[in-house]
Amino acid sequence: MFSKGHKFFVLKKRWVAVILLALLIVFGCVICTSAIKTSIQPKPTRCIVIDAGHGGIDGGAIGETTDVTEAYLNLQFALKLKKLCEEYGFKVVLTRKDMKGLYSLFAKNKKKSEMQKRKEIIEKSAADLVVSIHMNSFGLSTARGAQVYYAPESESGKKLATSVQVALHDEIEYAKLTPKEEEFYLLLCSSAPSILVECGFLSNPEEEQLLSSQDYQTKFCYALLYGILKYFAIN
Repeated sequence: MFSKGHKFFVLKKRWVAVILLALLIVFGCVICTSAIKTSIQPKPTRCIVIDAGHGGIDGGAIGETTDVTEAYLNLQFALKLKKLCEEYGFKVVLTRKDMKGLYSLFAKNKKKSEMQKRKEIIEKSAADLVVSIHMNSFGLSTARGAQVYYAPESESGKKLATSVQVALHDEIEYAKLTPKEEEFYLLLCSSAPSILVECGFLSNPEEEQLLSSQDYQTKFCYALLYGILKYFAIN
C-alpha cells in the first residue's frame, strides 16, 4: 500500500507530463502555422532595379505647356512600377527614391558622380534586370511615342527591350514597335539585362498631359510590367 506522499508524487509526475505534452502540442502548432504562412507567401526570387533618371539640380526635359520636369515624372513612374512589381513578388531596388540628386555635393563633375552612384547601386543589388525611366523631348512638337533602348551586342538586353517595346505598342497609343540600340552609360555599366525607356515626349503638348496623368502612368506601368513578366517567362 502506497503512502499519501507517494500518491502525491505520482500525481505530480502525471501533471508535469500533461503540461509538457500540452506545451509540445502548442509549440508544434505554432511551427506548423509559421511554415504554412511562409509557404503561401510569394518570395522575391528576382531583383529588379528601377532607375528614375535625373534628380537634384538636373531636372532633365521640361514640359511644353507646363513647368513639369522630367526628373519629377521619372520618379512618379518609377514609384508606380515599383509598387506593381512588388505585388507580383519581385524584389525592387530604386536608384532614386526622392527628388534629390545622387551626385556627391563636393564632386566637380556632378553628372559623372551621379552615374557612378547609379552603377554602384545596380552592382550592389545583384539585379536580374534594370529598367531606367526617362522622358523625351524634341525640337518638333509633333514627335511622340514611347521608345525602348538597349545596349549594342547585348542579346539579353535586346530580348528584354523587345518584350517591353511590344507590350507598350500593344497597350499605349503611338508607342513604337521596335526597340533601338544606344550606348547609354546605364545600359553599359552592368552585365544584367538593361533597358532605358523614354516614356514619351514632354515637347508634345498632348503627350505631356498624358504623362502627367495618374491613370495614364498606371496604365503605362502595367504595360511595362507585362513586358517584364513576358521576358522572364520566355527566358
